[in-house]
Amino acid sequence: MYLLLCMLALTEIGISTCVVLKALCIFWFGFKSITMDGCITQIFFLYFLTGVHSAILVTMAFDCYVAIGDPLRYATILTNARIAKLGLVCFIRAVLFLPGPLLLQRLPFCFNCIIPHTYCEHNAVVKMSCGYTRVNWMYSLVITFVIIGLDLIFIGLSYGLIIRAFLRISSKKTHWKALNTCTAHICVMLMSYTPNLFSTLTHRFSQDIASHIHIILTNLYLLVTPIFNPIIYGVKTREFREKVRKYTCRM
Repeated sequence: MYLLLCMLALTEIGISTCVVLKALCIFWFGFKSITMDGCITQIFFLYFLTGVHSAILVTMAFDCYVAIGDPLRYATILTNARIAKLGLVCFIRAVLFLPGPLLLQRLPFCFNCIIPHTYCEHNAVVKMSCGYTRVNWMYSLVITFVIIGLDLIFIGLSYGLIIRAFLRISSKKTHWKALNTCTAHICVMLMSYTPNLFSTLTHRFSQDIASHIHIILTNLYLLVTPIFNPIIYGVKTREFREKVRKYTCRM
């Protein structure tokens, strides 16, 4: 569990860093321009880290199932070596995002290119092009539904198994402990997937939503969610609470 939490935290730090560094350059130093190569690099790392983040959430759902469904074999099923292999799979799968940013290089931009975001948002960049963008839109939708859609299906299957294991438990105390195991993961999933999916779909299908709504949603996903996730897991994990209380008392 701690290895997964560490990987989740590192990906969230990476996602926020990709956005915050450029945003600080804009607001503090007035560096409002960015090269095309810099923009594509930022998009790639955002896509890559978002894919890793989603895959880690799937792995954490499986972790919850093992902890509830087969707690006595938890340490033998989820060994450090196996978690490392799962982490490697998450990184390899995220490389599949590579063609998306590369497809932007072939697009012509014929007028003033002003991105209405604090970072290079893929769909906003595609909208600025005066060339043929159907391939880019299709790729964005396919990646969203295939990667995130498959992840949600796997998470749903894991929670189906969790519910089955939950119904087999007779002790009320164990019921509460099992429910407490999943609460933090469910909160993090809702905070991660909801604004991401809404922003992607409204960019493609809705023209009536104001641009500042898109900006708020994307910043909510990229900046606010990584702030609250450690708090959620810190509150729900007894060991974290004890460590915080210990160091607070020392101070």
